[in-house]
Amino acid sequence: MSPGPASAIDFDEGEGLDWPDSRIRGEAMVTTADDKFDAVIVGSGAGGSMAAYMLTKAGARVLMLEAGRDYNPDEAPMLNLAKDAPLRGAGTPDKPFGYYDATIDGGWTIPDEPYSAAEGSEFIWWRTRMLGGRTNHWARNSFRMGPYDFKPYTRDGLGVDWPISYDDLSPWYDKTEKLIGVYGTNTGLENHPSSGPGVLLDPPKFRAPELFVKAGGDALGIPVVPARRAVLTRDMDKRQQCYWASPCGRGCSIGAAFQTTTSLIPWAKETGKLTIQTGAMVYEVLLDKSGKASGVRYVDKASGAHREAQGRVVVLAASTGETARILLNTKPNGRSEGLANSSGQVGRNLMDTVGSGFSAYFPSLEGRPIYNEDGAGGLHAYIPFWQYKEIAAGKIKTPRGYHMEIGGGFGEPGIGSFGGFDGYGAGLRGEVKKRYGARFGFTQRGEMIPNANCYAEIDGEQKDKFGIPTLKFHWKWSEHEYAQVEHFQNAVKELVDRLGGTLLNEVKPPAEAISTGGEIIHEVGTCRMGASAKESVTNSLNRTWDVDNLYLTDGSVFASKAHKNPTITILALSMRASDHIATRLRTGEL
Repeated sequence: MSPGPASAIDFDEGEGLDWPDSRIRGEAMVTTADDKFDAVIVGSGAGGSMAAYMLTKAGARVLMLEAGRDYNPDEAPMLNLAKDAPLRGAGTPDKPFGYYDATIDGGWTIPDEPYSAAEGSEFIWWRTRMLGGRTNHWARNSFRMGPYDFKPYTRDGLGVDWPISYDDLSPWYDKTEKLIGVYGTNTGLENHPSSGPGVLLDPPKFRAPELFVKAGGDALGIPVVPARRAVLTRDMDKRQQCYWASPCGRGCSIGAAFQTTTSLIPWAKETGKLTIQTGAMVYEVLLDKSGKASGVRYVDKASGAHREAQGRVVVLAASTGETARILLNTKPNGRSEGLANSSGQVGRNLMDTVGSGFSAYFPSLEGRPIYNEDGAGGLHAYIPFWQYKEIAAGKIKTPRGYHMEIGGGFGEPGIGSFGGFDGYGAGLRGEVKKRYGARFGFTQRGEMIPNANCYAEIDGEQKDKFGIPTLKFHWKWSEHEYAQVEHFQNAVKELVDRLGGTLLNEVKPPAEAISTGGEIIHEVGTCRMGASAKESVTNSLNRTWDVDNLYLTDGSVFASKAHKNPTITILALSMRASDHIATRLRTGEL
């Protein structure tokens, strides 16, 4: 997919940021043709690509700006073997999730694109610099948020409520799941809503590991149910069903595992209405004299030139951190608080998923017959949170829930697959073979409650290679998250004991066991939506209160961070917001 050229307009010295760096202001600006688009979208991940799909299908001319490079899904090393890769495919600083991971030119750190953490804070920021963003390598877990998740303050007095209810988003979840393809079942469990009739694809069958864990769960009243994942179990449109042989994190050239580069982006391009510019680092939103958004300003990373792109509406979907950064770096009339920030909430309310985990060994599975257990490249089953009634009754300490992701079985051996062995030769091989498939992992993914100690701001001293001020993160978990980790630890110990297993990890205090901020790569909330301009950045349709034609369609708008993975909700919210934008464009309101 070759990127189309983005157009630029004359640089107006009288408006925009007062950048002290000459690389941003003045002579660096390129002025070319002043072609104006109906919409300028920043970002090509879940939220940006859904907006591009919806708007182009409605007839709008759309420019998509992506900070990373172009990416063709045919690059995906789907069937390469770990034994053929450097270090047997193990992760390295430039490829943390392994040699074959789909992430390109991105990660926790990017050369010449720094960020910082405040003293006493530990936060790491994952950025994916490629067309399609994180959707090329995400886990595809697609759990709907439920009624409790949209009204958490009403339920327990913590955090804030969303300005919408589950019922408002439910039909958009249905439309999204049916469009992209999600496998799973309707479990009927509390706060785990059902999809509409015929929406979900049939899930893959449980393998031996899932059946084993389910036996223990059944004995303890802990549900072990089919997972929901954006993976095709039958052919859809031009995409093929999964053939159960490749890890989804490598990318999926056949389109079975949902990513925007095999679906939303090519579908939008087929309309002839989408122009894509990769290598475009957006750093400012432009305003006209009336205070409406007129476009964006960006760096062409290949040439270093600074360009402007015009649109009737601007959609920021650059990721939670980058969207906040763009708004905070946009200072109309020199206002220090940035754009769309009359509430003071841009950058605030930063949240991530609560994470911790255990590995366990089960002697009863030693020496079982070895056969193919590759499966769908991710979860076949998981443990949804099952104790909402106990929370409401005050019987457990944690006020919010989590789910458990479980994994094990006969995966492809790689670095770290086996450890703790002595000896050599036939005896060593026999011991390894006996233990192969008897080790499982239990991973916590839990809800974080927003707190005043977690936010992002502009670092007053640091800039990236393009002269753009960078973000500084502040982070601190609260006692609520620590209580949740403790609950998870006790639940896993009970389940492992019931199955006759042994924990392979030391049980650490929750403050030591909990994940680092940002580590789970579910950061959300820096521009949350709300019912009032005094307390939030956008309204219930993702439109900023302060700028009538500026919309945010990524995770930045989340008012709470449920334990459900955020991508399916980002997609549904973006679809809903884009339908609203399309109506406004069609009626001439924008």
